[in-house]
Amino acid sequence: MNNLFTIDREKLFRLLEGNEPSNEELNSILEKAHQLQGLDLEEVSALLRVQDPDKIKKIMEVAKYVKEEIYGKRLVLFAPLYTGNVCVNNCVYCAFRRANKHLVRKVLNMDEIEQEARMLLKDGHKRILLICGESPRNDIRYVCEAIRRVYAIQVGKDNIRRINVELAPMTVEEFHRLSKEKIGTYVCFQETYDPVLYKEYHPEDTPKSDYLYRLNVMHRAMEAGIPDVGLGVLFGLADYRFEILALMEHAKDLEKRFGCGPHTISFPRIEPAEGAPLPENIPHKVSDDNFKKIIAIIRIALPYTGIILSTRESDELRTELFNYGISQISAGSRTNPGAYSHVADKSGSQFALGDHRSLEEVISGMIDCEYIPSFCTGCYRHGRVGADFMDLAKPGLIKQFCFPNALFSFKEYLYDFAGEETRQKGLTLIEKMLSQMPESKVKDKIIEELNAINDGKRDCYF
Repeated sequence: MNNLFTIDREKLFRLLEGNEPSNEELNSILEKAHQLQGLDLEEVSALLRVQDPDKIKKIMEVAKYVKEEIYGKRLVLFAPLYTGNVCVNNCVYCAFRRANKHLVRKVLNMDEIEQEARMLLKDGHKRILLICGESPRNDIRYVCEAIRRVYAIQVGKDNIRRINVELAPMTVEEFHRLSKEKIGTYVCFQETYDPVLYKEYHPEDTPKSDYLYRLNVMHRAMEAGIPDVGLGVLFGLADYRFEILALMEHAKDLEKRFGCGPHTISFPRIEPAEGAPLPENIPHKVSDDNFKKIIAIIRIALPYTGIILSTRESDELRTELFNYGISQISAGSRTNPGAYSHVADKSGSQFALGDHRSLEEVISGMIDCEYIPSFCTGCYRHGRVGADFMDLAKPGLIKQFCFPNALFSFKEYLYDFAGEETRQKGLTLIEKMLSQMPESKVKDKIIEELNAINDGKRDCYF
């Protein structure tokens, strides 16, 4: 790939200098955001300088409006499936680091991966994120075989319908192989965009210590034909304001070169990790209030990009953040290989969890807040991905698929997996959502499909 993407560190830090925007300046920026037009780098930098609580409240209110206009009252659910915790890197914030002698290591074989996927299916999951440490033991051949093995599983009428992957950077040739496996989104965290601090957190000569190789991983993936990619930073490693501006630059460059920016962005914060020194003294700790502001700013700056929140955060904070921009969450997660099926109970986890609820408990809480849990994978299977997805999302047309498909997958879950209490209040929520829809042929079709689910039909999607 020619013309490597780079981050102008000095430029971004200069943009963070200056005064807080005036009320007039803030209102002008938020009016643009209210029109679902997104924001440019200078406008985002102005919002990042806001400290006044009343101004922050305005930002949060616009973020809530944008979230509901584009995504409505629905949230996509998934679970991570860790295939291994062996890693050649030595990142100072991660329990999987090579120097951690306390961690019990494990790389799952294909039978064990199948057992893990079967347990997730029995809970009701349909979407998984395949993830592992970086090691020759889980190379591209291993990953492709694991993907095929999981897609082939059938438990009654149920199967894993979409596999996203979070894997170490690859070459264009390796990405070509991966693209043939019908994956959803390819995810890879930059961890921090600050090139100076990146060197400190990734010591020694390891694959991950190459900042520019990692920074350009999405460009290689999209060049190889993977249409949907997911960016991410680990908050706590550097000034969060710098990270947000760098994310904006990254997204803008992808859209310029490939006609489409990131499909998702993930926003974890550093959590305790056994055998990792940095979480004991987080250098750039992000408070809950600043974390809420981060989510809100990205929601209005990149309105059509999915924002993912993991189970690192507490259930109370996760529930609050649903309102301000989160569109996808993990649920019932485990971060050690073999944990779902207990094939490796003693294997070490990557980090501590904040939300320990089961999938059903998460869904029950979502219903109480009148959010529709979605396991939908219709867009992937109809080819509404990459630039084609954004062409539907930006004029607001994607909602005509997303909302019905969320209802269908939710009702399947209620009939096949939920306890009686969850089922009844979930069905009541579906009826309430339907009652709020105007009469139309689309509504008639939705009701027809929902009735077919009553009669045993499964995997319904528009």
